Amino acid sequence: MKRKDKELRELIGTTDEENSFSVITNFEGGIMEGEPTIEINPNDKLPILPLRNMVLFPGVFVPVSVGRKSSLRLVREAEKKDMLVAVVCQKSAQVEDPTYEDLHPVGTIGKIVRILDMPDNTTTVIVQGMKRVELKEITDIHPYMLGKLEVLNDEMPSQEDKEFTVLVEACKDLTIRYIKISDSLHQDSAFAIKHITNSFVLLNFICTNLPFKKDEKIELLHINSLQKRAYHLLEILNKEVQLAEIKVSIQMRAREDIDQQQREYFLQQQIKTIQDELGGGGQDHEIQEMKGKAERMKWTQETKTMFLKELVKLERTHPQSPDYSVQLNYLQTMLSLPWGKYTTDNLNLKNAEKVLNKDHYGLENVKERILEHLAVLKLKGDMKSPIICLYGPPGVGKTSLGKSIAASLKRKYIRISLGGVHDEAEIRGHRKTYIGAMPGRIIKGLIRAGSSNPVFILDEIDKVNSDHQGDPSSASLEVKKITAIKTNKEL
Repeated sequence: MKRKDKELRELIGTTDEENSFSVITNFEGGIMEGEPTIEINPNDKLPILPLRNMVLFPGVFVPVSVGRKSSLRLVREAEKKDMLVAVVCQKSAQVEDPTYEDLHPVGTIGKIVRILDMPDNTTTVIVQGMKRVELKEITDIHPYMLGKLEVLNDEMPSQEDKEFTVLVEACKDLTIRYIKISDSLHQDSAFAIKHITNSFVLLNFICTNLPFKKDEKIELLHINSLQKRAYHLLEILNKEVQLAEIKVSIQMRAREDIDQQQREYFLQQQIKTIQDELGGGGQDHEIQEMKGKAERMKWTQETKTMFLKELVKLERTHPQSPDYSVQLNYLQTMLSLPWGKYTTDNLNLKNAEKVLNKDHYGLENVKERILEHLAVLKLKGDMKSPIICLYGPPGVGKTSLGKSIAASLKRKYIRISLGGVHDEAEIRGHRKTYIGAMPGRIIKGLIRAGSSNPVFILDEIDKVNSDHQGDPSSASLEVKKITAIKTNKEL
């Protein structure tokens, strides 16, 4: 078996490496030095060897794997009787028993050079392409396919044709360039290209061995003029070289991305190892739990992306660092907010009037104004964050009226006392960069309410103080503005 493997490799000029050219350069006097002369009687019937995906060109030797019983019988008889065979490519590789309609009309007359029975019980046939032919008809299909053929002569340019010489050199250069940048062919194949001096053989050699599409190879085989075939081959080579360069560029970028991801993963593992050594590796469970909660939150894609980005920062921070607790508190606050949770309003005016009368005696003008406000809210239906200002001396029921409004609407009730507040960070919240940073009272109120539409009571807002730490009254005014509530990123 080893001897046969070695014999096949020596015969077809390949090595154990993949993607080598299938060509015999030193068999029976070397590569053909020109197109042979073959005469075929139009009435003669020649055996036809259908191939599924391979297109054979004149002047080239190729190994062909034969599997059909009829094809095996054909090649063995052709070798024994020294018969010529017509090698024709099928239109569809899936057809098992092709007919005339299943074959391309143009093929190549070939000679069976040798048959090799391989160790894996397959049969490989070395075929020498000789002349292009046109298949006229199929006359027999048993024991193998027979048909009538017509020889097609190539139009050969003169040796003094400089344009053709330049074309051939351009095809050779592009092929060598393609081999260098592509991984579909062995790099040693460029050596074979450089040492083929016959233009006819070189062009057909490239057409046979380069991994073009089957339909493109069939188009090349149909062209009678060798010069026109060279032009068309040059177009295909230019396209394939460009595609190969794009493919290499994409692979390089993808490899760089993968390398960066691997580097980040390696560094993450190193950080975790160091943290474990320092006794700080117990936060993994907490981080994974936060990831799970984030997946269930009704967030926009932008919010989710921002949260995951901040979570990555938390993973990279050592638990003993002051920044860790700030970052953890920030993310836990985000998860605690009532994203997308709303209570259903009860806009029954009779119920609202009943609740107001039950909780408060008198105050008829105030109750009437509140009921008017609720009526407008019910009719319009889309009022955003309506604001009611209640003022008066202490103890007249301003705060309790707000509580009654929340009860009548069946909304959550949140009271925020602003008396004596002198730091605007109490309203807005602290910057995340500060140690011990906390959210503002508005955000804390939303978390306590568990709803995104509670009734907020900003109590004793007139007793807010201003000093060097800021003006809480201005911050409160900003919060109360409808546009600020919708756009303020600090909240």
